Amino acid sequence: MLLGLCLLVRRYFFGLDFAPPSSLRIVLKYFHDRQASNAMSALASTYGALLLGAFFASGLSGIATVQAIVFYKLYPKDQNFNKLLVLAVWVLDACHSGFVVGAMWDYLITNFGDWKKVDYIPLSIALSVIFTAVLTFFAQCFFALRIYRLSKGNWILTAPVLILSACRLAAASVSGAEMVSLRSFAGFRHQFRVSGTAYAFGARVVCMMWLFSVGLALSSAVDIYITLSLFFLLRKSRKQSMSLDEIIDALILYTFEIGSLTSAATVIAMICWLTLDNNLVFLGIHFVIGKLYANSLLATLNTRKEMGRNRAKPTNLLEFDMMRGQLGDSLESRSRQSRPVVSVQYSPPVHISVEKTVELTG
Repeated sequence: MLLGLCLLVRRYFFGLDFAPPSSLRIVLKYFHDRQASNAMSALASTYGALLLGAFFASGLSGIATVQAIVFYKLYPKDQNFNKLLVLAVWVLDACHSGFVVGAMWDYLITNFGDWKKVDYIPLSIALSVIFTAVLTFFAQCFFALRIYRLSKGNWILTAPVLILSACRLAAASVSGAEMVSLRSFAGFRHQFRVSGTAYAFGARVVCMMWLFSVGLALSSAVDIYITLSLFFLLRKSRKQSMSLDEIIDALILYTFEIGSLTSAATVIAMICWLTLDNNLVFLGIHFVIGKLYANSLLATLNTRKEMGRNRAKPTNLLEFDMMRGQLGDSLESRSRQSRPVVSVQYSPPVHISVEKTVELTG
């Protein structure tokens, strides 16, 4: 800056034009290139992370829509509770997708080229955080209902899921409200300290960074608790009913897959939020979390009939085809040896099979 001022004074007051030496030009070019490189890196870690998360969220939203359609086709006579639950999850997921698209429009279209708006929090971002928490709450309450049914009405085992899920919803709702109030990621990240009646960034002095982190931690903890509870309950059912081993093993595997996927995404988002400053990687991952919960709930409902089909395999107690063939050959050889010829007519083969069909209810 000082060098530029000197150049301007020398040029306009003394009529002299000054060209910096080659070494100085190299230094200036280095700092210019470095600034451009930092700008591109910041662009990739902010708008790039959001755009990538929006792409994945849109794809998962399409999968959720297909699953909702498949549910109504496969289970037209299912319980009204399940039908309303699927409809509510689909509507919430569609609204969440709308908020994600709205956020990308604000960043990439409305405020295009304005680097000051990188730190800006649009209303759609805050609403996407709240709707993610609502989708998470619906999915976790659904799995809490499964725990309640498998445990034969054990509220001691079910209550922690409901309590922690409600706390996670409250933390996310407060975080979303503070995002609307602050409208700044720097202010949202800042860890305020109480100092009399001090106010900062137009919001009450609170530790928002840890409140948002607690919400993510609670979500991951509930997922792990649900996975372990269903695992032990299904293992117990496996010992009591040996005839359902295959379907119970499939349910155990499916429970681990769903629980590990949602909890891993939540943990990764929390780590990025706590460790990576000056970027929005955590928010790009957060776009996907709600979609994973919606798809896990819908997939759980849709796989019931498929598991029932796999279980409904015929078990033949008596195979009369082979016996009928052997008996026919024996009688035919005897009839040729004996005189007069005795014609024997055989009835069509008889198949006796026993089928067991198990229908899984949500």
